[in-house]
Amino acid sequence: MKPPLGEAQLRDLALHYAARFATTAARVEAYLLRKIRERGLAEDGAEEGGGRTVDVDIPALVARLVELGYVDDDAYARMRARDLGGRGYGARRVEESLRHAGVGEGLRRQHAPGEGAARRAAALMAGKRRLGPFGGQVDALDPLLARKAHEKAVAAMLRAGHQYEHVKFILGAGSVHHVEEWVAEAADEEGTDALW
Repeated sequence: MKPPLGEAQLRDLALHYAARFATTAARVEAYLLRKIRERGLAEDGAEEGGGRTVDVDIPALVARLVELGYVDDDAYARMRARDLGGRGYGARRVEESLRHAGVGEGLRRQHAPGEGAARRAAALMAGKRRLGPFGGQVDALDPLLARKAHEKAVAAMLRAGHQYEHVKFILGAGSVHHVEEWVAEAADEEGTDALW
């Protein structure tokens, strides 16, 4: 069994965690609290008749890591939003991931995709999953099979966090070229290249 933790050990654990993982202040704090639950806090042996439990200010310890730049919620949110968008996930899924990581509402809003990036991610997801114009033709002679395939495609894209309007457009597009024009149109309006 590992010994209880003192302030120095908690600081070392926090530094090690921040060095190994891209993380947020909330996750570092949760990690340290979990370690305290698992191992307990050391006792200060200065008093006669036994020690008292060391008092460690976990929020202050985490705030110091943030102050030193070892933990940066803004950098984490930017990196995570780009990563998920680049893998084809939509704004809702990105927001959920950032919220789960403990990123504040203001940063979540700041790193939400614009219209161009949201369209690009939806098109990317459809291409990866071979949905709509990116996939093979479903047997048009069997309307039940075609309907089930369409419903499955809608559900997959909605689970990936895309807006229903985007899903509807992509799955109803006549060709990949129409989807590419739709993505480019939003990028032109925003004056961006539709990247997150």
